[in-house]
Amino acid sequence: MSKKLFVGSLSWGTNDDALRDAFSVHGEISEAVVISDRDTGRSRGFGFVTFEEDEAADKAVAALNGTDLDGRTIRVDVAQAKERNRGGGGGYGGGSGW
Repeated sequence: MSKKLFVGSLSWGTNDDALRDAFSVHGEISEAVVISDRDTGRSRGFGFVTFEEDEAADKAVAALNGTDLDGRTIRVDVAQAKERNRGGGGGYGGGSGW
């Protein structure tokens, strides 16, 4: 089973390859991506690394959280699933007697 990690406080100069290189010593990585701004293409200062094995991901969190990468102290944690708002704004007050 794979596990995705959130990596925050990245340097503006950190790219996907640098992220992969920093984390790959802890296990096999299926994806490493630095999130960039849609309009400017500039890094947003965070990214995600997906490990093939949960144990490798846990080791990476323990080893790399609070360490230096490209001159910045990074924050590493297990990524939380983003909740999708599936509700539509139908215009009704939600149980207001309609």
